Amino acid sequence: MKAFVTGHLGYIGSHLVDVLKQEGHHVTGCDLGLFAGCAWEPVVRPDRELLKDVRQIDAADLDGFDCVMHLAAISNDPMGAIDPQLTYDINRDASIRLARLAKQAGVPRFLFAGSCSVYGKGQKLDLEETDPLSPLTAYAQSKIETETAVSQMADSSFSPVFLRNATAYGHSPMLRIDLVVNNLLGSAMAYGEIRIQSDGSPWRPLIHCRDIARAFVAFAQAPRDVVHNQAVNVGANSENYQVRQVADQVRRLIPSAKISYTGEVGADPRNYRVKFDRLYRLLPHFRLQYDLASGMNELHRKMVEHGFGRSDFEGDQFVRLRTLSKRLDRLRPVPAGA
Repeated sequence: MKAFVTGHLGYIGSHLVDVLKQEGHHVTGCDLGLFAGCAWEPVVRPDRELLKDVRQIDAADLDGFDCVMHLAAISNDPMGAIDPQLTYDINRDASIRLARLAKQAGVPRFLFAGSCSVYGKGQKLDLEETDPLSPLTAYAQSKIETETAVSQMADSSFSPVFLRNATAYGHSPMLRIDLVVNNLLGSAMAYGEIRIQSDGSPWRPLIHCRDIARAFVAFAQAPRDVVHNQAVNVGANSENYQVRQVADQVRRLIPSAKISYTGEVGADPRNYRVKFDRLYRLLPHFRLQYDLASGMNELHRKMVEHGFGRSDFEGDQFVRLRTLSKRLDRLRPVPAGA
């Protein structure tokens, strides 16, 4: 398979390139390099690399590929809130344009990195793909609008699939700590304190970042008629947790750490427990390699090996929001005539 991966230098993309190459696939990666310098371990490089804005891709770049795996985005709710219009420009408009170009270039399959955040303030627990969506942020809304527009392009020659990924966590060569699991463990490592910004009650479905990468490969290899033009929650029913349960897992690893509720965000309105039955009906042989305990064990071991501490937690390297804030001008279009 010839795969075109956008965002290949990111938290999940770095795993995806590795998984694809380990299975013998040819990989072209496309990434702006916005988070250059944020790696904490060597990143596996694709066979071919385009260092360019996803908004600058043209049809010729996509010629001859079997699958586009589109991960590049302003990648979570807080980052999306910095500049909502920029979030829509990149996450929605550029994604729709990319899908259109892929179809024009004759790419038969288009995999889109969606998110379970589209459920927002869930109207019930155990949400399925057919349940009402309740986006609370520009990030989540951009994902919904992309799904809707790209779905309308589906036909006999172009097959999109929308992976509504659970909340990512875990070790990656491009580590992030601005994700709930990684953040709570990082806080315990840095301060001996597990700082929970909400009241700890919201539900989140969780998935290791490498398992998301593995899911992309599984969907790329699945029979077309099985996955064609479907939105699929990606995770596992057993991997839904309340934030306070994540904190308990951190204390299992660092018993001396104390749990504190800072109240910075008050009662977090994002609350969704998700069902993943469709995933395992469509891909009956797919299983997650990690559960929360094993994923946190690995990340804790890596943090200890790297001597992760307060300066890492408070610095820019592992917090995408801080790095993005300093490099935002690179994402904004240059005015005409400049």
